[in-house]
Amino acid sequence: MSTIQATIRNTKTKGQVNLLRQTGQVPGIVYGGENSNEKISLSKKEVTNLINKENFLSNVISMTIDGNEQKVLPREISFDTVTDEPIHVDFLRIVKGAKIILEIPVRFINHELSPGLKRGGVLNIVRRKVELRCPTENIPTELVVDLEGLDIGASIKISFIKLPENVTPTIQGRDFVIATVAAPTVVKEPEKPAEATEEASAEGETKAEGDKPAEGEDKAKEEAKPAAEKK
Repeated sequence: MSTIQATIRNTKTKGQVNLLRQTGQVPGIVYGGENSNEKISLSKKEVTNLINKENFLSNVISMTIDGNEQKVLPREISFDTVTDEPIHVDFLRIVKGAKIILEIPVRFINHELSPGLKRGGVLNIVRRKVELRCPTENIPTELVVDLEGLDIGASIKISFIKLPENVTPTIQGRDFVIATVAAPTVVKEPEKPAEATEEASAEGETKAEGDKPAEGEDKAKEEAKPAAEKK
């Protein structure tokens, strides 16, 4: 689990918030549960490092605010339109027993152990993320699909993935597809039309005739040679 340090901020105006950002801090807020909302500031460097990690918005973070530790989940990030740097982050306070809807990324493993992919098949990914309803204390960071043994024509559905306890897809009533192992697509070069083939053949014949010396040309060249060469 990732960790981050935060401090309570007392900014009240837009100017104070901008000044905070100029000192290398990112304003944020922690909300949810029975406790009141907390306005916080965080190190821009720490926030950027966390954002650059995979699945930032679906990973629970241990946040220490002025010495008090609590678990939070990033919910929304605002970026500067010019610099693309983070300028505000919203965090949801993790409350035991509550449930939350999240998009969880799918990761595929053991490509080299799939007979279908070995024979030139293609992994056709239908869903790179799956929307799940999760207890806040049991949020998966990713869904892992093992491709070992899968041949061409295999269809990987949500029932193929073992979900954590009490975690369910938001789509109910159907076993939807995550990915398939499809047959390789062979692109066949189109055949030349018969007319084009005949034209090319005729052009070759004309060129060959044009390269042949005119009748009597060799004889004229021979007569033009000096008498000394003929001796």
